[in-house]
Amino acid sequence: MSSQNRTGSRRVKITSITGLAVAGALVLTGCSPEVEKGWLPTERGTTDHTARIMDLWVNSWIAALAVGIITWGLLVWCIIAYRRRKGTTGFPKQLSYNLPLEVFYLTIPLFMVLVFFYFTDQDQRAIDDRSQPADVVVDVRGKQWAWDFNYKKGQVITEDLHEAGVQAHLTGNDVNKDLLPTLYLPVNKSVDLELNSRDVIHSFWVPAFLQKRDMIPGKTNYIRFTPTKEGTYDGKCAELCGEYHSEMLFRVKVVSQSEFQAHMDDLRKAGNTGLLGADYDRNPDLTTTQTK
Repeated sequence: MSSQNRTGSRRVKITSITGLAVAGALVLTGCSPEVEKGWLPTERGTTDHTARIMDLWVNSWIAALAVGIITWGLLVWCIIAYRRRKGTTGFPKQLSYNLPLEVFYLTIPLFMVLVFFYFTDQDQRAIDDRSQPADVVVDVRGKQWAWDFNYKKGQVITEDLHEAGVQAHLTGNDVNKDLLPTLYLPVNKSVDLELNSRDVIHSFWVPAFLQKRDMIPGKTNYIRFTPTKEGTYDGKCAELCGEYHSEMLFRVKVVSQSEFQAHMDDLRKAGNTGLLGADYDRNPDLTTTQTK
């Protein structure tokens, strides 16, 4: 009887400690701004999607942490409660199966997977929704090792315009970011980025926007978002694309409507009318073959 009492008291203690640990983990999620945003490199409201992505990321980690703590707690409880005690002889009672426990082990993980899938699919569909036409459409062309931006005529842009980027050169000194290829976007206007590659696989990534997508030769991928906070954001290619991959840098400037139109006027005055489309693409394998 005394052994059973000790086991019961241990169960109560372990259960209490596990509950406190879970509660403490959930409380800690609000301790600092970094923890609240899951150490992501942005702020809520940078685009219309950043808050949604941050919530999915942070809540997924909270759920995973809670499951981990419960699982670790149960493991420790089993180790302590069912340990071999001094003076015990022979083998413990052997069980070939436990139907309620097996059903529990099957249904709970399945339920968790379905919940994760539901919320991920729901957010992904909302983020990639292109059912309505965008205010601004930009054909972004990645090339070894820079970027071309084609501003297409539409609701905000009155004429096809382009801006050709030049590769950055890293020398160990501070980079003059004013010389980097720069994509201009008007604040609070929906944007469609048509992502294309001129040669090999690249990847368009602006960490502050929490969206990244590959650029594959012969295939157009899309990113849809609305920038909601003015500012200058760093971007880079996130796919190893050759010798100078690290120098394939760019910036995104989210500006007011008037400043955006002023930049479009500057491109027009500079003679940058029309689009630098697929005519400037190349197949590096074919080029190498032809030059041999």
